[in-house]
Amino acid sequence: MNIAILSRGYHLYSTQSLLKAGEKRNHAMEVLDPTYCRLSIQEGKPVLYYHEEQVDDLHAVIPRVGASNTYYGSSLVRHFEAMDVFSIVSAQAILDSRDKWTSFQILSKAGVAVPHTVFVNPYLATEQVATFEDNPIIIKLLEGTHGQGVILAKNGKEAMPIIETLQAAKQKFVLQEFIKESKGADIRVIVVDGVVIAAMKRQCKAGDFRSNLHRGGTSQSLQLSSEEEAVALKAAKAIKMGVCGVDILQSERGPLVLEVNSTPGLEGIEKTTQKNISKSIIGYIERSKR
Repeated sequence: MNIAILSRGYHLYSTQSLLKAGEKRNHAMEVLDPTYCRLSIQEGKPVLYYHEEQVDDLHAVIPRVGASNTYYGSSLVRHFEAMDVFSIVSAQAILDSRDKWTSFQILSKAGVAVPHTVFVNPYLATEQVATFEDNPIIIKLLEGTHGQGVILAKNGKEAMPIIETLQAAKQKFVLQEFIKESKGADIRVIVVDGVVIAAMKRQCKAGDFRSNLHRGGTSQSLQLSSEEEAVALKAAKAIKMGVCGVDILQSERGPLVLEVNSTPGLEGIEKTTQKNISKSIIGYIERSKR
């Protein structure tokens, strides 16, 4: 098959891992930088050019859409879908997962356990903060990645000036309970085609509360409990993702889903677990195109 990876980073680990996995399965692999894709509708049909060459021979695409490029990246994926090109993640799923509040709404409707989360109403912020009593509060921008746009306030009094500043900057954000028993750790689970492929536990570095490996966190391979595996699969199904990373917190009341990531980084988890996730993704494409 002809398979394209939609990525602005040709030399990034994830892109190269996917390229090698596809080539080992004798597929014609290429990388398309979304920056150079031109989308149009001609004579009522979707047409796409890469630089000056028309792209009309692809069987599947693997989106690696960055958070800063969500709108155009999802539009590009939707264009491929209109051209009957298979995508491992749909345009709608990318949009749903990138907006934290939208994803929490979808997860809660599906019965997936998530932390107590509040979408801030600028007219009722004081009352909403009061629902957390005097406990620590996580403040999260609706779109963010690698732990960016996430602030920990010790209590409501400390949270209010931050909230007022974000409101003045016209930012949309949520408030979320701080799960102290997780002790700065979370679980990243990779789900491919309804199956858990790999899982690792990430621990924040000293002095931080964010466990992202990009921020100096550490990781170790993990065998999920049956409850954690079930929650990860349920979350992936709710957001309708064939391939995703599900982030889970271990709490006293059971596993809680923090996020479903449409473009999970592969370097940390492949090196930590020694699992070839890229090979599983290529296998998913092969099964979907039979």
